[in-house]
Amino acid sequence: MALVSGGNRGLGLEIARRLVREGYRVVIGSRDQARGEEAVREVGEGATACQLDVTDPESIEACVSTIEKQFGRLDVLVNNAGIEGGGWSTSATDVGLDDVRDTLETNLFGAWNLTQAALPLMRKNDYGRIVNLSSGMGQLSDMGGHAPAYRISKTGLNALTRMLTAELAGENILVNSCCPGWVRTDMGGPGARRSVEEGGDTPFWLATLPDEGPRGGFFRDREPIPW
Repeated sequence: MALVSGGNRGLGLEIARRLVREGYRVVIGSRDQARGEEAVREVGEGATACQLDVTDPESIEACVSTIEKQFGRLDVLVNNAGIEGGGWSTSATDVGLDDVRDTLETNLFGAWNLTQAALPLMRKNDYGRIVNLSSGMGQLSDMGGHAPAYRISKTGLNALTRMLTAELAGENILVNSCCPGWVRTDMGGPGARRSVEEGGDTPFWLATLPDEGPRGGFFRDREPIPW
């Protein structure tokens, strides 16, 4: 049983599609229920839609509660929902901090809140795979300028991955971050180098790791990359 936030389009939709093909029952989380239902029709049998706004704690609680009532378990959480935040051309020297806060609400706090809500269901069955969709733009080892709201939100998401990994060390719940690369989505634009199929491969792999799989890592193309 898997939940993919922002699963109605782009990378989220591709990840949902691959998980269904693998035999998972997948809940597609979407802020707009109608768009979620449209995605379900595209993915086909094995998928269902749930209204999910990761910036709204009540929406998160309602979605996870629905999963518990209908399925009784949650094995995989893909924290895919995210926004660009303030624009790529903004700089740390003059970005509006309200834009930064809004970006953190979705890209970091939204994933954090949703993970907290999902963990009790994972612990109930002693099994969990949490995949945080991060970005190379959040790497401290290669930090540059511009897009500061987006960058810092992904750096924070990577830190969350490490904290959760330390706290869940004795449990069969694997938490990892991944960078899908520059992908041709609504956010990435038509000039991006990668297809959604290429971008969706690593998060799919992390979502389906065996018990002895890696935990607390940052990956691109199924290979570790620096933080």
